Amino acid sequence: MNPAEGRQTADRPLRVIDENAHTWSPEDARARLRKGLTGATAGAAAGHTQANLISVPADWAYDTLLFCQRNPKPCPVLDVTDAGSFTTVLADGADLRTDLPRYRVWQDGELVDEPTDVLRYWRDDLVSFLIGCSFTFEWALIEAGVPMRHIEQGRNVPMYVTGRQCRPAGRLHGPMVVSMRPVPERHLAAAIRESGLLPAVHGGPVHCGDPSALGIEDLGRPDFGDAVDAEPDDIPVFWACGVTPQAAVTASRPPFAITHAPGQMFITDARDEQYRVA
Repeated sequence: MNPAEGRQTADRPLRVIDENAHTWSPEDARARLRKGLTGATAGAAAGHTQANLISVPADWAYDTLLFCQRNPKPCPVLDVTDAGSFTTVLADGADLRTDLPRYRVWQDGELVDEPTDVLRYWRDDLVSFLIGCSFTFEWALIEAGVPMRHIEQGRNVPMYVTGRQCRPAGRLHGPMVVSMRPVPERHLAAAIRESGLLPAVHGGPVHCGDPSALGIEDLGRPDFGDAVDAEPDDIPVFWACGVTPQAAVTASRPPFAITHAPGQMFITDARDEQYRVA
């Protein structure tokens, strides 16, 4: 399967889950998602950390952990569960099988389903990795005056598969995925500085400017998420993205995996500022 399959299109974008989602508590947000609410979680439960999810059979867990350790920019690990566990220390009482807006289910590297819960797919040998998400540092950028175009436009952040290969680990290999935010030139230094202070959620950008340097041909056709409208003085800024493990699943073809749907994250109880290093 091409990892771009299932993308949202510019005329059919994935909207944020609710215009008031920023006011929700993490518990309230998860309760709503558990009931089937879907959509992009950018800005939801403001002030609380969001996370990417990948669950793999236990015999692939070491390869996955090593892949994350060798590629910390796209895959900063926040928590790893015991085999079969669907709970996490990041969110008291949460259920990783039901509390995300939408999931992706993979068999032999092929996307086979995108359900709103994975109860029927869950296995006792699954080890789950919760990986830092760039939605977490957006609060710092916004406080520094950096506009978030995708939030302003009510869209999912655009994500692109790059030509940069991650460092392989055991059976896992694949390209790095990046998220892109158009940033006005006058705010570029603030965007780099503020995101750089949050390395546990991808840290500073991996590239600013010409997308072709990353092997990206057309910003108007993201591989995941939605295209966003930039202003004339905006510069495209690219951060490593936690969808990278999904590109590795596509490339490496493990027998089974569960991930979040791009842009539809797990909302934790952790506060964003606890991941700030200064």
